[in-house]
Amino acid sequence: MGALLPRRAPSAAGGAESPAIRATGVHKSYGDTPAVRGLDLTVHRGETFGFLGPNGAGKTTTIAMLCTLAVPDAGRIEIAGHDAAREPHQVRRNLGLVFQESTVDNELTAAENLRFHADLYAMPRAEVPPRITAMLDLVGLRGRRDDLVGTFSGGMRRRLEIARGLLHRPRVLFLDEPAVGLDPQTRAEIWAHLGEIGRREGTTVFLTTHHLDEAESCDRIAIIDAGRIIAQGTPGELKSVLGADTISLRTEDDAAAAAVLAEQFGLTATTSPAGVQVRVADGARFVPVLCASLGIAIYEVAVARPSLDEVFLHYTGRAIRDAAA
Repeated sequence: MGALLPRRAPSAAGGAESPAIRATGVHKSYGDTPAVRGLDLTVHRGETFGFLGPNGAGKTTTIAMLCTLAVPDAGRIEIAGHDAAREPHQVRRNLGLVFQESTVDNELTAAENLRFHADLYAMPRAEVPPRITAMLDLVGLRGRRDDLVGTFSGGMRRRLEIARGLLHRPRVLFLDEPAVGLDPQTRAEIWAHLGEIGRREGTTVFLTTHHLDEAESCDRIAIIDAGRIIAQGTPGELKSVLGADTISLRTEDDAAAAAVLAEQFGLTATTSPAGVQVRVADGARFVPVLCASLGIAIYEVAVARPSLDEVFLHYTGRAIRDAAA
């Protein structure tokens, strides 16, 4: 599908502005069971941040604490410079939330849903009509403003929820599996609108997802497991930890090709009905050397860079699709 979100330069760490999100030494247990253990997390203003983790890893508990829906046992959380423990009201005013399950009212129109949200946040009355129009335009629903939400498709309801989450100009928009249950075309539309949000609103986007093409488009990613963040960085930085590309070959004699790779290059290859696979640093540069030296007819060759699924497997011991099950 390609890049879904345009890269945005995050605000420089350590600048005059505080980060959009900062969590330091955060712990949370339920009874004798620790859910989050010593979490440290910084999300810069204006960046798109992906949060990945297996079920039971502490992901949901972390988000609940960041959104003031749960209280940490220890540690400190700041959202847009406000302390979540001492200033929860200010924190909530700086948050927009889009949950997995739809929470819009199907018996109201799109505009009525947004007006109700504006009332909840005590937005200045004169500001509300133009803001509603701007948000519906942003998510491509301006022409459906007076239609009942019950007539909307799942993708349209999700876009309306994004518009609602942004209506009061939050500093941080939390998206919990924003594309779950949507077909690929609708997912692509959702992410196109989120990219426009980044350009026009300057909002920090914090999302959980099991779709790796979405995670690839984030500025940075954190992986949480067993209550601790075990890796974080840009998608490229995380994939560089694996340090090797995968070369796939179909040859005249795959078993003989694997033997040559071991004897001549010291590489351990695997064979299957699909051919030969071997991991090597800078695969694109190695392929011409391999083709010139193998001495066995090569019918097909492909080079694949490390994937985020492999990164997730490397750190957690399971594939992200298994973690989502």
